[in-house]
Amino acid sequence: MDAVVDAMAAIDNDEAPDRETLKGAVRGLLQVLAEKAPGHTVEVRVPPYGAVQCVEGPRHRRGTPPNVVECQPLVFLALATGRTSWHEAVAAGKVAASGQRADLSALLPLTAPTGELTDDDSEAG
Repeated sequence: MDAVVDAMAAIDNDEAPDRETLKGAVRGLLQVLAEKAPGHTVEVRVPPYGAVQCVEGPRHRRGTPPNVVECQPLVFLALATGRTSWHEAVAAGKVAASGQRADLSALLPLTAPTGELTDDDSEAG
């Protein structure tokens, strides 16, 4: 999760994380989300870096999934590190969430605000 720590450090220094760091951070956090909430009910998209299916429930197989969450990479980092709450991001229009199961508030944050995994997270992986 070094990419997450590096990305958050850049943001703290009022800098944009470089593309490779941002990509690594987003992909790493998407993997943590998929491990924390395994399943195929919700598709979480963070273009252009990745997407995962997560959350237990009915499996989606074809076409557009009924439960989709989509946001920009920096918004996803803020959500995953707890720097922005789910409800704030949705209310501000920074997250597009559709479907009954698309509320990820109970799953976030995924790391500490610095991007470091908490003790609970590091034991799970």
